[in-house]
Amino acid sequence: MAGDVVVVGAGAAGLATAIFLRRANPSRSVIILDSAKKPGAKILISGGSRCNVTNSSVTERDFSGGRSTIVRRILRALPVDETMAFFREIGVPLHEEADGKLFPDSNRSRDVLDALLREASRVGARLSPNHRVVDVVADQQKFAVATTSGGLRADAVVLATGGKSLPKTGSDGGGLEIARRLGHTIVPTTPALAPLLLADDDAMHRELTGVAQDVELAVWIDGAIAIRLAGAMLWTHFGVSGPVALNASRHWMRAVIEGRAVAITASFCAGRTFADVDAEWTRLAIDHPRLALQSALARTIPASVASASINALSIDAVTPLAHLTRDDRRRLVRALVEWPLPVTGTRGYNFAEATAGGVELTEIDPSTMESRVRRGLHLVGEMLDVDGRIGGFNFQWAWCTGRVAGEALATGAART
Repeated sequence: MAGDVVVVGAGAAGLATAIFLRRANPSRSVIILDSAKKPGAKILISGGSRCNVTNSSVTERDFSGGRSTIVRRILRALPVDETMAFFREIGVPLHEEADGKLFPDSNRSRDVLDALLREASRVGARLSPNHRVVDVVADQQKFAVATTSGGLRADAVVLATGGKSLPKTGSDGGGLEIARRLGHTIVPTTPALAPLLLADDDAMHRELTGVAQDVELAVWIDGAIAIRLAGAMLWTHFGVSGPVALNASRHWMRAVIEGRAVAITASFCAGRTFADVDAEWTRLAIDHPRLALQSALARTIPASVASASINALSIDAVTPLAHLTRDDRRRLVRALVEWPLPVTGTRGYNFAEATAGGVELTEIDPSTMESRVRRGLHLVGEMLDVDGRIGGFNFQWAWCTGRVAGEALATGAART
């Protein structure tokens, strides 16, 4: 069996590559290989089974990993309005929700996957499920692709197997190993967009399980704040989750594998300094001297969090503000702006929505997604050392890289 182009992986990036290629050049044959009997599992479970297709505003600042200048160039190949038009064309109109998240009007990820599979079939891309690729070998001017169901040859190969997140969907890092054997540098991988585990001896998270609040997390690396992230955080029985915790996880994990000292603190007064909050509590004591401490604190944060915070600080919850000592007030304010989260790790790839690390981005031509190491080899999507924050950005990266690779392969630019 042979084909002009073999796409390894029928996830978001792989399907996008095949569709854009065949749309641009119907005469070039495309075979999509996938290890699963029913491809697209990661699309189906994404966004709470609603599939956050993209975001209304996407820039290189929404991504971490490889050089931002390269990311920016690739993103420009498929602006968000064109992404929306593409999905509208294939029968999946999108609507905007909080934080710019764009979901299908049907709120069904199944509709997204079915539309992609239907369009791939319509344009003539051949899908072969139950074909796990075990190796790709460069053979003079062609590639030999070995699968569990036989081998085939191709003029060009697109690796679109994803990273290591959610391995139950088929993303086990096998494609990264193939890329490494073909000569690529693999930036060490870690889970990204994963819930954070807190120390077992910290009772705060267990006491507050199920409580959500808006916070600002500060990731401290080597004693200095490396990044601040704001958003909703959910206290859980194992630690913390929610958008802001997921976004912080990649920064914590990258520091850990680099052997750097890392810590995370939470501010319950996002965007405000110690001095600002201390001045507010001083004024509050003057204006409402008889107000009990817990009642005052519950005005600004969830009552359960207020109670747990006061208990952890060993301050009497019914203390009138006029009787709160200066030292206790300052201890309280410090806790409100820098509450230490004793992070011990993440829940790992089984719960991560993305993978940080992957194929070194400088080894890819951003105008074609072709390897600078091995001609005829293209790499797209999560395989690359690029990971977006939560909110549809990783899917947008998949659509963009797929378009760049597909249209480049359609013209034959990769082998001229």
